[in-house]
Amino acid sequence: MSEGFFERTYDMVRQIPEGRVASYGQIAAMLGEPRRARFVGFAMHSSPGVAGGVPCHRVVFKDGRLAPGFAFGGPDAQRTLLEAEGVIFLPDGRVDMDSCSWEA
Repeated sequence: MSEGFFERTYDMVRQIPEGRVASYGQIAAMLGEPRRARFVGFAMHSSPGVAGGVPCHRVVFKDGRLAPGFAFGGPDAQRTLLEAEGVIFLPDGRVDMDSCSWEA
């Protein structure tokens, strides 16, 4: 894991528009590193967060689940941030990936 990878990850995540989400694997693939989804997660956990200009709350699992240990206040905080942006959730608590996925 290099700081270069983290910075590239932050740059990509900054491009996710409000009201949209991307999966860890999607970000990794867009960076040309399709097998490094877990490293995207590490980068999100280490990011400066929304205050630092990285909307890491917009990165979720490919099935729409939220990060169980969301670094900036837990999964409830992540859901609150996403709902405030208009992200739709399914009855089981997952993001509706069909309507909210970022199509970069």
